[in-house]
Amino acid sequence: MFRVINQEEIYKKLVDLIEKVNFSLPEDVEKALLESRKKEEDKNAQIVLDILIENAKIAKEKKIPVCQDCGMVVAFVEIGRNLCINGNIENAINDAVRTVYVNDFLRKSVVRDPLRRINTEDNTPAVIHYDVVDGDKLRINILIKGFGSENASVVKNLLPTVSREELINEIIEHIKFFGPNACPPLIVGIGIGGTLEKAAILSKKALLRPIGKHNDDPFWASLEDELLEKINNLNIGPGGLGGKTTALAVNIESYPVHIAGFTLAINLQCCAVRHGWVEI
Repeated sequence: MFRVINQEEIYKKLVDLIEKVNFSLPEDVEKALLESRKKEEDKNAQIVLDILIENAKIAKEKKIPVCQDCGMVVAFVEIGRNLCINGNIENAINDAVRTVYVNDFLRKSVVRDPLRRINTEDNTPAVIHYDVVDGDKLRINILIKGFGSENASVVKNLLPTVSREELINEIIEHIKFFGPNACPPLIVGIGIGGTLEKAAILSKKALLRPIGKHNDDPFWASLEDELLEKINNLNIGPGGLGGKTTALAVNIESYPVHIAGFTLAINLQCCAVRHGWVEI
């Protein structure tokens, strides 16, 4: 038996969610910033962390954007097999984006064509990924992605013979070069395996995981811990001004891969973490 939900209901829920994530840091991120501030010894790092904590407080209280780059909206949609949607889910998502960005006067950063650069004037379209799952629920994860950190992200193909140490070095070298420009402290999303586009999607999905929640596989969980320690020893620090709080978390997602390949995607999330979810 199928459960039915209407396009209008999805739209209303998403308007509330997109507003919330633009104006409020997730609780786990706020907590991580506060904990990092207690541990941070570098003076410049302390100043930057104090600014970020105060900025988040003001944004939430006064309902103003956490960051001036109000980003591009990415939606991860999980549709239950026993669910029927009365209407068009893509329209519901884009209508919600349009409503929030126009009515709340958020910066509209999306251009209609990558080369001709004509602004759409409402921050649509969103980037939408779909998964069909068991059950009769609809779950939509929203990620607002600024492009300071997106431009510091990469997908590359390594040799299939790559070792653990070589993989670590590849990631550390990338953070060393691009990390200071991505507005740290960062969340580092890593996708490993699959094809080029699969690794990229995995790396972005990894950013949605709550801080402190590890990969379910102990092998990858231990690599997350090792990478976080090494990244925080780079002395990039908050704002790239030094300190040991370069990253708040490293999250790895993996997928099977062809015998001839080793696909690696590194997606950096800046300190203005804006994501949340709704389930209907």
